[in-house]
Amino acid sequence: MEKKQFQTESKKLLDMMINSIYTHKEIFLRELISNASDAIDKRYFKSLTEPESGLNRDEYEIFISADEENRVLKISDNGCGMTKDELENNLGTIAKSGSFDFKSENSAENVDIIGQFGVGFYSAFMVAEKVTVVSKVYGADKAYKWESEGVDGYTLEECEKDSVGTEITLHIKPDGEEEDYCEFLEPYSIQRLVKKYSDYIHYPIRMDFEVNKPVEGKEGETEKVTERRTLNSITPLWKKPAAEVTEEEYNNFYSSKFMDYEPPIKVMHYRQEGTVEYTALLYVPSHAPFDYYSKNYEKGLQLYSSGVMVMDRCAEMLPDYFSFVKGLIDSSDISLNISRETLQQDHQLRTIAKAVEKKIKNELLKLLETDREKYEKFYKAFGSQLKFGVYSDYGTHKEQLQDLIMFVSSSEMKYTTLKEYVTRMPESQKSIYYACGDTAEKALKLPQAAAVIAKGYEVLLTEDVDEFTLQTLMSFEDKKFVNVSTDELDLATEEETKKLEEENKSGKELLDFIKESVGGLNSVKFSNAVGDHPAALSSEGGMSIEMARVLSKMPDAGEGLKASLVLEINSAHPITEKIKALFETDKEKCAKYCKLLYAQARLLSGLEIENAEEFSGLISELMV
Repeated sequence: MEKKQFQTESKKLLDMMINSIYTHKEIFLRELISNASDAIDKRYFKSLTEPESGLNRDEYEIFISADEENRVLKISDNGCGMTKDELENNLGTIAKSGSFDFKSENSAENVDIIGQFGVGFYSAFMVAEKVTVVSKVYGADKAYKWESEGVDGYTLEECEKDSVGTEITLHIKPDGEEEDYCEFLEPYSIQRLVKKYSDYIHYPIRMDFEVNKPVEGKEGETEKVTERRTLNSITPLWKKPAAEVTEEEYNNFYSSKFMDYEPPIKVMHYRQEGTVEYTALLYVPSHAPFDYYSKNYEKGLQLYSSGVMVMDRCAEMLPDYFSFVKGLIDSSDISLNISRETLQQDHQLRTIAKAVEKKIKNELLKLLETDREKYEKFYKAFGSQLKFGVYSDYGTHKEQLQDLIMFVSSSEMKYTTLKEYVTRMPESQKSIYYACGDTAEKALKLPQAAAVIAKGYEVLLTEDVDEFTLQTLMSFEDKKFVNVSTDELDLATEEETKKLEEENKSGKELLDFIKESVGGLNSVKFSNAVGDHPAALSSEGGMSIEMARVLSKMPDAGEGLKASLVLEINSAHPITEKIKALFETDKEKCAKYCKLLYAQARLLSGLEIENAEEFSGLISELMV
């Protein structure tokens, strides 16, 4: 028996294959099962022209056995087997792929072969200190055994084997301080890995389990028996025509695959044909996972290539604003890297991702139009993510998402889309008005919101990050968004504007006195946009009151995040008349009234009172 060296590689190359290409040791089983499946495909394909060389379709199988005591794991198949030369060429030369050659030679046929690179087999050395391959081809009298302990080379010799096919024996490494290799010998761990990576291999993957069963006729007694189980599902749900899959089947698959106790709101199951072909099974959950709005959440779709899972979470398949979608993509057109664990950033990937994004948007729009109740349930769970998508990346995706976002309307306090709002606008209304607050209810109570509503206009009541979204959009169908609590709000008629200008001019001395008495204000003015209240706060410039409040709560907000406050005073209110009178007779008392007026305006705007002790003292003093 001659010891041979690998033909085209050095110790460094094999070390790279074992230690660098694959990030998870457990995928060795996926690779060996995929190779076994390819071998069966080749034998089945050959039997179409040479019937005597094949088996009945239901006779093909992959069999796994584990000997925990002797630390031996075996994977066998009844596929095409390998000749002596094929063993030497395919296993003695790293990156020599028999599957790739077979697929190339039969390119005119629809041959679905998984293996491409010829390196998957060597992943076995991540968990095994010695690997033995015994193989026999149809019609041969002899079998051959290939054996290696890694970089030192391999041996190749004649041996005996009763049946056609290949048996791979792995002598599993001893457990170390950081690695428990024994898990790859435990039947239920093996079953888990098969379900995870190889559940949809076309042929049954079988294994024997020892189970306790009642002894017939002897109550209470059990005996150990061997039970042969098929570990994989074989036929993927998504490979079936959508018309043949029931809602219950979709829901059961979703529940078991994505560990969600509630049925999804929406299921998308379709096959895309064309330049790039793929099958998709996508779900929109009915509620957000507990960690969805945290840094720990990982987005992504499962990626399958010809039924074999190659990625558990392919983040590239989903934009961030659709990160709530669960599901999978199955395509044999995607170019994988050499380890089949990660994707190459190629045209096919981008094409699929773009098509998936378009499909999700269209299905959500359809849900909005056909089942408003379901859409609003979805929106309550994931609306913040859509709004984040509008203002992220400098508004790049705002046109993609603007028809999907919703806001609470002052009309009946129900959700409305921007399109619905615009269709209800009176002809005289030139802008889309919105009011900001902690909640929609608080936003509705803003004096300026009441003033807009009194004019017969509808107000969008925003919360959380809504204002950032609307500022990014800037307009919708040529209607500008206007925050009612900013200097952009202008409800006055030409006559009212002229009257206010005269009041502000004649009352300049009083307004300056109020500004000086209160402190911290950018300006003070008379206004007709505060409803029935004596005064209200608004802002000038790009930073609104609510935006400053939200930003101030963020980490490392700094001291500069302040709105330029404007105190707007209702010139027709009795309190204003009181202040005007005190300004002429008792400026000290007038200043106290001004401070109370400002504190009241802060409370109405959702701001804290800056000096609660002073406020309490002034109330007590003026009540006596």
